[in-house]
Amino acid sequence: MLLELETFTTETALEAAIELRRVLAARTHRRKVMGQDVLVPGQLGEALHLPKIINRLQSKQQRQRDQGLDDFQELWPTLSPRTREKVLNAIGWYNPKELDWEDKRSNRRPLVDPDN
Repeated sequence: MLLELETFTTETALEAAIELRRVLAARTHRRKVMGQDVLVPGQLGEALHLPKIINRLQSKQQRQRDQGLDDFQELWPTLSPRTREKVLNAIGWYNPKELDWEDKRSNRRPLVDPDN
């Protein structure tokens, strides 16, 4: 299921970009180094220019922050739904329609019992 496009501000894009970098680095790969199997962190964040995007989002210059936001908003829809979901869950975003009845974040009202 594709969620509607999230609306990011410079601050939320920075938070999401930092979390995305962490999520992508958590993917490990096995490599042989001098005959030994070693696990190395994923390099996809670097390939997607996340460090550059994060630096722009943290810039003191508004123009740079705006460019970082544009770059992040171009990158976001290209990520898999599962990766986007991991990032959004980690930064505390949620879809209220997917919440359980018992979830305190839910603002659903209980159905009125017609028998009472």
